[in-house]
Amino acid sequence: MPQSMTIHDKLTEIANNLWWSWQPELDDIFRRIDPIRFLELSQNPVQLLKEYTPEKLEQRAREEVLHSKINWAYRRFLEYLNSQTTWGDTHAGLLNFRPVAYFSAEFGIHESLRVYSGGLGVLAGDHLKSASDLGVPLVGVGLFYHEGYFSQIIDENGWQQEVYNEVDPETMPITPVLDSQGKDVLISIETRHEKIYARIIRIRVGRIQLFLLDANIPENSEEARQLTARLYGGDQRTRIRQEMLLGIGGVRALKALGINPRVIHMNEGHSAFAPLEVIHNRMAIDGMSFDDALRETAASNVFTTHTPVPAGHDRFDAGMIDEHLGPMADALGLNLQGLMGLGRVDPQNDHETFCMTVLAFKTSRRANAVSNLHGVVSRKMWACLWPWRSEEEIPIGHITNGVHVNSWLANQVRVLYDRVLPSEWHLQTGDPSVWAGFEKVTPGELWETHQALKARLINYTRTRLAMQAKRHNASSDDLEEIADLMDPQALTIGFARRFAPYKRADLIFHDVERLARLASDAKRPVQFIFCGKSHPADENGKAILKRIINLSHTEQFKGKVVFLEDYDINFTRYLVQGVDVWLNNPRRPLEASGTSGQKVVLNGGLNFSVLDGWWAEAYDGSNGFAIGDGNIHANSDIQDERDAISLMDVLENEIISLFYERDNDDLPMQWIARMKRSVQTLGWRFNADRMVMDYVTDGYIPAAGGLSSEMRSMP
Repeated sequence: MPQSMTIHDKLTEIANNLWWSWQPELDDIFRRIDPIRFLELSQNPVQLLKEYTPEKLEQRAREEVLHSKINWAYRRFLEYLNSQTTWGDTHAGLLNFRPVAYFSAEFGIHESLRVYSGGLGVLAGDHLKSASDLGVPLVGVGLFYHEGYFSQIIDENGWQQEVYNEVDPETMPITPVLDSQGKDVLISIETRHEKIYARIIRIRVGRIQLFLLDANIPENSEEARQLTARLYGGDQRTRIRQEMLLGIGGVRALKALGINPRVIHMNEGHSAFAPLEVIHNRMAIDGMSFDDALRETAASNVFTTHTPVPAGHDRFDAGMIDEHLGPMADALGLNLQGLMGLGRVDPQNDHETFCMTVLAFKTSRRANAVSNLHGVVSRKMWACLWPWRSEEEIPIGHITNGVHVNSWLANQVRVLYDRVLPSEWHLQTGDPSVWAGFEKVTPGELWETHQALKARLINYTRTRLAMQAKRHNASSDDLEEIADLMDPQALTIGFARRFAPYKRADLIFHDVERLARLASDAKRPVQFIFCGKSHPADENGKAILKRIINLSHTEQFKGKVVFLEDYDINFTRYLVQGVDVWLNNPRRPLEASGTSGQKVVLNGGLNFSVLDGWWAEAYDGSNGFAIGDGNIHANSDIQDERDAISLMDVLENEIISLFYERDNDDLPMQWIARMKRSVQTLGWRFNADRMVMDYVTDGYIPAAGGLSSEMRSMP
């Protein structure tokens, strides 16, 4: 390391690689430099360091005695980047020459980089982080949204309002890709009426490079510049152009960078146009026919479907496809009928629209759902693509989602892990034997650690509620009342996810009087924290959100039910690390996987969920709680009634009773036993390292070998 480097140089280099975001010692360093300002800046160290001269930082580091910590962190950073003894070096060497290209419409890596909306993006971010930790040769491809996803504000009537804020690229850990003359490297895609340009932005995520395309440049029309303004904003025309930019533009960006991926991994159907550009290149460079190029390309593609709801799959009419994909069809030697056929279940049905998911399936030989049950649902949903096969033989397997342990584990719990698990346990999180040592944690230390995290959550909740109240011009009396809301000793249940109707956020209010009675029990109180956003166009979801907010203001539930607006990654940490119980009650089988509850597991919280998604394969009767028995009634109203009754019965007769059953030391021993079993049985199975290793072993390596046989199942 150059001797002339200042600590400002070292921290700036680290801050410009998002590796820091899952290193607790780096988070601590940045907080100690300026704790208040760091929080005000959404924990963005790049922006923080711009406000400090090297001299000012030196002074601050001396005051906080940070020099040795910074130097140690920088050495660790260099060792991490340069290590050649990773899992990937042993198991994924085939990909070193030509890496995997992982395409996703959103990436949730850290709250300071707002190019994500929710679960899909956070999953993609965790995928990159684990690929980095494991040393898997992979690059990410996405779009850079200048306004990101919306900020949520709840108005005085309880309705969600969306606010979009322009981000300043100068404050982000991003680097434009420049040519030898110092100019932006540009790519372009053609429609029937115009050419759309984009520059390439590089983001470093540990050992992984993430490339995002930015259309907000002078070379574009005003309409084209708005393509990368908002995530999931705009109409169908905007959507197809964004997906062209992601798929076709993404492949062209990699080519401009000199990256020739061996495998294309499409995370959901948004990037399904990418194989068309790969096919085009094979035809142009290798002289292949379209059919041969399609066959060869599909053999090297992996497709992950996330959506068990038919309406969730993007579809476009023939006019929209011809306007935007016409030039690509010409290059492939296809007429409109032939191009439309690639996105239709029945290529000859002129009334069928073009479906991005169908295109992804037809251009991939390896396809997977994201949980075991979702695999069953997907095979049934898409059996029409393989009419000659029985439903059980449909070539859609599953790899169950997982979460990145170091990103979601509370520092206080990490101390327990470090004491009882093997050294360097964090490098072997997919090994069940590593987690067996958690049994050695004593009940008292586990409970006290959890209680401290819950107290932190309660304090954070009060702060957020006060901020919301001030925005509505609350009085000083109101603010004082908020300061006393929520009880750190009460059973605390969290619910946080997108407010889509099938997720049934208000199911627990099916019997309002019964819930009010339970919540107000002076000896065994229960309190709820709700948060989440509804899609801007989902009026039904907004109505559910409004109902919960209005109920939270009634005398029955005041201080017992709270809603916190503008849910993001930062608040996720507080919530998943501090709740006693994580509530999840979608209408089975419409939850593809879900990952928020997996984050709760790592920190000792217990899941209380419908047997859907990942929980259907995780629950064993003693590592959490279940709503219903997994059976589905043909009538959804009756199903909702059944689930609501089961939810309240389990809550009252199992959860509350177990939580408040204490020994002489005021410890809920049976509850703690469930906490420990949850960590031991679920921690190794539902983490992103295991997930990425499964993708490498069962997806990437076979695809990189050019195997053309359709894989029946991915474990």
